[in-house]
Amino acid sequence: MLISISSPTRLTALFLLSLSALLAHPASAQKNKGNATVPTFTGPRRLQPLYGNLAPAPAQQAAGAAMLTNVASSFASRAEASKFFSQKGFEYLREGQPDTAVVRFNLAYVLDPLNPDPYRGLAVLLSQRPAPTDPAAAATAAETVRGLVLQGLAVAPTNAPLLTDAATTAFGRYEATKKKKDLLEADSYAQRALLADPAIATAWQTQARVRFAQQDYAGAWQAVHKAQALNLSSLDFQFLTELLAKAPDPDGKFK
Repeated sequence: MLISISSPTRLTALFLLSLSALLAHPASAQKNKGNATVPTFTGPRRLQPLYGNLAPAPAQQAAGAAMLTNVASSFASRAEASKFFSQKGFEYLREGQPDTAVVRFNLAYVLDPLNPDPYRGLAVLLSQRPAPTDPAAAATAAETVRGLVLQGLAVAPTNAPLLTDAATTAFGRYEATKKKKDLLEADSYAQRALLADPAIATAWQTQARVRFAQQDYAGAWQAVHKAQALNLSSLDFQFLTELLAKAPDPDGKFK
């Protein structure tokens, strides 16, 4: 993937593009009671997201109490240490070192399970992996990403980037299933994201897609113009072509 993720907008754009490949197949995935996939990870536990989807306490045991105490001693608090390592995770992700990024995100998670960044970082990382060709496996992969986003929102329900990712995920599900509930969910998440931070261009872009699906073309154009004003690179010109086929740009900017 050649898209830079040096900014939140680029990161969300990457998430959207990568997730769309995973959601290409409308197959059902195995889910737990929280409506998120129970993933099966293989390989060394330290390279598995959330140490193999462990809850905080067993994940901390897997990491080692002595190691965590030693790491945290260099910071004012475990929360500060968690922020540092989650930032490092994103740096390694940008540099194309996913295994090192997983280690850093996992460390950030066990240092402070209330930090939403590790969940988002791991969701982006998993969405970057090649989409499985098997429809059921692809659906499971997409639901695993969705589960991480929802875990992040559970600890930070007003986090605008995560809400944007959740809107992207829900709209991707809608495109695969054409179920109205998925479209309504995408609409809700997009509105919450924009309420939390109206300066996220990709949230406006997702809202434009939602409005298009609702056949509210005036609303779609309004959202497109908001996205354009914030970040021109957030625009999907294939989507603009589809929108132009339905209704002309009322501002005359796109023809």
